[in-house]
Amino acid sequence: MAANLSTWTARIWQDIQPTPGRWNGALRIVLASVIVLLLVMTLRMPFAGLGIFLVFLIGRDSPAVSFRSAILTLLTVTVAIAAVLAVVIVTDNDPMARVLGIAVACFLTGMFLMSSTAPGLAVIFGLVFAILMSPWETHTPAGPLVKEMLYLLGAVSLSVGSVVLVEYVFGRRNAAEELQKERITRYQALETMFSLYGQGADAMQLSPAVIQVSRLAVAGQYAMQRLYNIIVERNLDPSVLPIGVRVRITMQAQLLDVSAGFGLQYPTLSDPALRRRCAHIANLCHYLALDTVPPDLRQPLAEEHAVGPEPTLLDRVELVLHDIISMPMKGDLAASKKLIALPSREVPFLIPGALWQPQTIAFALKISLCATLCYIISLAVGWPGISTSIITVFITGLGTSGAIKQRLIFRLAGSVIGGLIFALGATVFLFPLMDSITSLVLLVTVVTFFSAWLVGGRQFNFVGVQTAFSFDLVVFAGFSAPTELAPPRDRLVGILLALVIMAFVFDLIWPVRNVTAMRSSLATILRGVGVLLRESTAARTTAEFLGPADSFRDLVGKTVASIRTMNDTIEYEFGIDRIQHQHAGDIILRASLTAVAFFWNGYAVLHREQDRDFLTEPGLIKMRAILANGMDAMALSVVRKTDLAMIEPAALIDGSLLTHPRYGEYVQNAIARFEELQKFVTQLRTEP
Repeated sequence: MAANLSTWTARIWQDIQPTPGRWNGALRIVLASVIVLLLVMTLRMPFAGLGIFLVFLIGRDSPAVSFRSAILTLLTVTVAIAAVLAVVIVTDNDPMARVLGIAVACFLTGMFLMSSTAPGLAVIFGLVFAILMSPWETHTPAGPLVKEMLYLLGAVSLSVGSVVLVEYVFGRRNAAEELQKERITRYQALETMFSLYGQGADAMQLSPAVIQVSRLAVAGQYAMQRLYNIIVERNLDPSVLPIGVRVRITMQAQLLDVSAGFGLQYPTLSDPALRRRCAHIANLCHYLALDTVPPDLRQPLAEEHAVGPEPTLLDRVELVLHDIISMPMKGDLAASKKLIALPSREVPFLIPGALWQPQTIAFALKISLCATLCYIISLAVGWPGISTSIITVFITGLGTSGAIKQRLIFRLAGSVIGGLIFALGATVFLFPLMDSITSLVLLVTVVTFFSAWLVGGRQFNFVGVQTAFSFDLVVFAGFSAPTELAPPRDRLVGILLALVIMAFVFDLIWPVRNVTAMRSSLATILRGVGVLLRESTAARTTAEFLGPADSFRDLVGKTVASIRTMNDTIEYEFGIDRIQHQHAGDIILRASLTAVAFFWNGYAVLHREQDRDFLTEPGLIKMRAILANGMDAMALSVVRKTDLAMIEPAALIDGSLLTHPRYGEYVQNAIARFEELQKFVTQLRTEP
């Protein structure tokens, strides 16, 4: 017990350490929140707490991203208000219609949460609909209620306007250069650490380098993905970045994770063989920072590389590096800009094929059931204060059991910190002594900065979001200082109610374990690669191939990032088989990174019109047809845990093409990645 407490304390301490961009991001959130506070208090506008909290949800990546996010948020809130009014007006405020309205709205929210490329908008729609539907259960006249709904739109407008203003003044301007700088910083930290290991440095020399790698690992990929989003939203010139930078961010984050684990496990190295491997890794990191790896450095790693069932930490470092250097490097700049970053206008709003998938519908039904039960119970017991249970369902609603438990735990922790400690503490000890707006601004600044700092972390960022949410909703219930202790109590009871109901529905009635969801995501990648392999054969022009390939490319980047996130939350699963699930999760993650490398090797070659002959060469057409069938077979094996009929390399291609001066490298990479994928899938057959 003491060891577990010490581990969690160390993780929390690591997560709150300063990381690149954290100060800047936290201060921008604080400034926007203070501006919203001053405006809503001056205008005496209801829903002040929700308006201040929305600063945390609206995109703050850049002025352009913030403006687009602001417009979409306002449209979403307007649609939610219109939906509530439609239910009330058409049914003459019938009680059964309100219940059915909540159920349908929650179902639609769940559907779009799982199938949209902008899931945050679905959450905002569900939140606003639930918040605005509850007052119609009272006997308040319609006029004041409609007026309050319009006030909500005004509060949201002030919030999004403040965020856009702050971002236009202080937002990032050179996102591509900043992202490249972040990538280089991480590779240089890895190069320094592994160089010291290769030189046989002692623990005192190694300690600062290991700490630096650990801090960068804790920072995760979130900030770098935000920089990438700025580039695609504003269609900036990404020339300084490497091909496929989105998936490279996830790969690099995984490389830092396993490297930090290796550094923390080995205070020093005395084995000459291990030191040579570390020196080689350092050399690779040096060249990866330059976005070029000489062929003579790639081959030794490829020869030593093996997909074993129980890799050591150093093996796992080499496995991730192997996937990274298997990705295509920068080629002709004029032809590769689109390969670096796909403009957002070419990304569909709905993920192709995701809307009607069984897991999407099942998730929407579960979310709808939980929210409807919370709504009915709060009405049945006549306790409107526990309506936060419905909000909790929306905020914590994710698709897997482990992720749900993680968010419920973090939601409870954030509510205790923000609602009970900060809000209740301020009500009892501070508000009786406060007599000016200045003191209120100071209090909000401190709490908002604390929350924003937590939001900047990788592991406990959701605690920061919930701290701000609970504090804002309790403190800003009106325009005067709260004098009652019931609101924080009621909100905590609502959270506990949602926790019980969601645990019952998601974990007992209809559980979906993280590993199951990860298997499904890996199968989606494998099936998608199979489809593209067939389309490359059927396409009459390169343009016909690029349309579906670009959509799938965006899906691959998001899916592999999601798999990595789900792998992190397996530890929140309960049960004696959690260790086995973690082992299976590691294999799935490694397989997904290899599948990404396979996809990009083909995509980078086939996207150019001057490489049209790669699409028409009969030997390559035959190889891709066999590979497509193999991908489908692996996807089926991953989901159903069935035996996989291995395809030998000799059956894939005519031997003469392996050494062909033009096609040889493409063929060798495709076969090598395919073999590795088969080995991973074979290992997964015996995993839970």
